[in-house]
Amino acid sequence: MAQIGAALGALVLFAILVCIGGLLFSLPVWLLWNYCLVGAVAGVSQVTWLQAWGITVLCAFLFKSSSNK
Repeated sequence: MAQIGAALGALVLFAILVCIGGLLFSLPVWLLWNYCLVGAVAGVSQVTWLQAWGITVLCAFLFKSSSNK
């Protein structure tokens, strides 16, 4: 039973670290979008940090390299 608890705890910790890492990687997207793109392009509004995280995930899916070396 202790092994199941340890495995579940490790899984939860991993999920939390992945979410924190994803949010940290979205910080530059959020800053660049809000401070550069909004002023440069008419009609573009500011995004929240969660929306920037979504943009980061979407770009990772769309522009993922699929080369086999």
